[in-house]
Amino acid sequence: MGADPKLVKMKDQVYKDPRPKEFFDRYHERSRTQPPNWVYELVRTATSFYAYTLLRARSIGTHNIPQSGPVILAPNHFSFMDHFLCGAFTRRKLRFMAKSQLFTPPMVHIYSPGGVFPVRRGVRDEEVFVTAETILEDGGAVCMYCEGGRSRSGALADSAKPGIGRLALQTGATIVPVAIHGSAKVRNWKRLQFPKVTVQYGTPFRFEKIGPSDRGQQQAVADQVFAEIRALYAQLDEEGAEAVARKVRAERRARRAAGPAAV
Repeated sequence: MGADPKLVKMKDQVYKDPRPKEFFDRYHERSRTQPPNWVYELVRTATSFYAYTLLRARSIGTHNIPQSGPVILAPNHFSFMDHFLCGAFTRRKLRFMAKSQLFTPPMVHIYSPGGVFPVRRGVRDEEVFVTAETILEDGGAVCMYCEGGRSRSGALADSAKPGIGRLALQTGATIVPVAIHGSAKVRNWKRLQFPKVTVQYGTPFRFEKIGPSDRGQQQAVADQVFAEIRALYAQLDEEGAEAVARKVRAERRARRAAGPAAV
């Protein structure tokens, strides 16, 4: 599928960071030993205001986000705003992976204290998994994209990357699939066009922790997670946010009426 001509062109991606692993050790160490500081709330406030106003962002299913314990939020990925959109509707401080090329001054002084940790694309980066697992073992919340990098076509990727399957199987953390609808056109702000964005948090689920897993197991889990994201996204695309929101509210009321065992 070709790129949507209505989308502003994205910059070409740089997949290989020439800096050695040791350069990024300090950022991983900080993420493993310190929670995000006041920078997180400052950035969250600023980006959420932008999302609520110009993007008219709304959420569906925020009750599906566990308020405590290890959780992996798994959204689709179209835009640089997806991190902020995913975190705009929860008070939990989400921890994000970001490509290592972003860890340069002056933004590194926002990313690192804000709880972001680097992933070196183009190499087998074990440190990113150690950091993510450490955060989850401490009961934290990690945001990880099934697709890896951003989609450049305005459509969901054809397949998932196995990384999220590996993290799910090695930690047993709860997974919340997330559909972010409309963010593909966020970069159209250059044309003074601002899309309406909806963020839907799906029903949480988890896989049993099995420790080391092979690539086939990891891919199978990643495919299941991505299938949930696809279903959420397709529903928003076909029925619209209002209809989906009404349906989710009705289902929640029905579960409550059925009693605690059904909730």
